[in-house]
Amino acid sequence: MTPPRRQRRIPRQAPPVPPPGRSTATPDDGPGPKGNPERLFVIGGDGGDGGDGGGERADIDLVTLIVARADPPVSATPEQAALLRLCAAPLSVAELSAYLALPFSVVTVLLTGLLAHELIEARAPIVRQKVADRLLLEAVMHGLQRL
Repeated sequence: MTPPRRQRRIPRQAPPVPPPGRSTATPDDGPGPKGNPERLFVIGGDGGDGGDGGGERADIDLVTLIVARADPPVSATPEQAALLRLCAAPLSVAELSAYLALPFSVVTVLLTGLLAHELIEARAPIVRQKVADRLLLEAVMHGLQRL
């Protein structure tokens, strides 16, 4: 077995130093999704609906189903409007987080605000029976035996 070949590293050039008072940041820089320069705390707001920063989050987990109860109001942020449009049919919080490319924590903050204004409804996930029906299992077994 031959060892892997190493490739020579080409040193990166240092970024240009901006003049005082100017920034070299481009619109595609930043920690947000797809280079969005907005910080996540700008999207999520203060974390509560009271404006004091001390609001509590709703008891939401990844499998909680969210359903919109109303159309997005004019005062809704783009993220809240997107959540309301996506939730026309029940979706889990994990799916919403993936579709919006936002972290779970930011989505829960947005959903908490929408719950406080009664624009959405949170439902527990549908739990299937833990034990299968005996009659169904017997019917499957007899059907397999006939094959």
